Amino acid sequence: MTYHVQFPGLGLEFTLDRVAFTVFGMPIYWYGILIATGLALAIVFAFSHARRFGIDSDRMVDVILIGTVCAVIGGRAFYVATAPFEYASFAEMLDIRLGGVAIYGAVIAAFLSGYFACRWRKVPILPMFDLAGMGFLLGQGIGRWGNFVNQEAFGTNTTLPWGMYSEGTCNYLSSVQETLAAQGVAVDPSLPVHPTFLYESIWCLLGFFLLWAYMKRRKFHGELILMYVMWYGAERFFVEGLRTDSLMVGSFRISQVIAAVSVIAALCIWLALRKKYKDKPLTVTYTALVKEDGRQVPYEFSWLSGETPPTDAEMKAEIERRRAARAAEETAQAEEKAPETEESGEASGVREQREAEADTQAAPEEEQAAPAQEAAADAAEKDGSDAEPKE
Repeated sequence: MTYHVQFPGLGLEFTLDRVAFTVFGMPIYWYGILIATGLALAIVFAFSHARRFGIDSDRMVDVILIGTVCAVIGGRAFYVATAPFEYASFAEMLDIRLGGVAIYGAVIAAFLSGYFACRWRKVPILPMFDLAGMGFLLGQGIGRWGNFVNQEAFGTNTTLPWGMYSEGTCNYLSSVQETLAAQGVAVDPSLPVHPTFLYESIWCLLGFFLLWAYMKRRKFHGELILMYVMWYGAERFFVEGLRTDSLMVGSFRISQVIAAVSVIAALCIWLALRKKYKDKPLTVTYTALVKEDGRQVPYEFSWLSGETPPTDAEMKAEIERRRAARAAEETAQAEEKAPETEESGEASGVREQREAEADTQAAPEEEQAAPAQEAAADAAEKDGSDAEPKE
């Protein structure tokens, strides 16, 4: 499907085709390409900064894979469960190429699955969440342009210079005009609308660069993810109020409620922890697992968050130094034990020799005492027979 998109106040016009290209007759949509691009850049950022957060990139791979798959499933499931219409078939529910992923469902699923994946792969949880929060901002900032190509996720009418109009906005507003009127929202399908995708994209990218600048000055593990929740939640609360396609529960916009609750909760936690760690520098600890004698031996490295982490070469040299120091210590301990063993052996030999000499001296004395004992016994028998009465 092709859209002719206009920004009348800016004098801009675009022709957008939702299909980027086809592979064996299967259409590949710009929506998926843009989301994949955002995800790829977020992963590249995570790998390039993993060590700064004390995370081993090899073990992080499994966490990212599990979190990504669960994010897609969670985002789609959340959207399908709360969509204001019914799908024609189960296959249509699974066809994510048509659009329809609830960002809060994706975020919640990603962090829940990521928590258990971190525990399984022994990846530090809070530093991983900090890194993931920044990745989400980058990925969302780029992925939101998929909504532009699909001409979805826009707002109500506006007279601002950047108001957007297309056949897509006109047709959609015409189909939901009565529903919106029942909610107290009046729209005119023929007029430009708020490009809310653009608001969110700019806000997320700005937040990403601000957190990147603050990254080295963070006060505690988990601070960046709290900032992500506050930054994104604040924007989503206000922008959601402009949207015409909000997922609803009664008269409440689901994303708006989640945004408000998450911002308040994150702000309270952030203020409490900032006070707790106010004058304490943040130490980052990285654990390198090295295989020695068939087992994994951990080597820990620590530095302050504002410092540059050690390189692979520096870590390798430090591990070799620690190995040498440990070997020297073991050798010294063995040498200390050796004299004690010799002295103990000598003392034992002397004691055995003295016991043998004592046994040797005791044997002749026993031999000499034996005849005297026999003579005394004979004399006693003789005296006994002499003392018998005569008849």
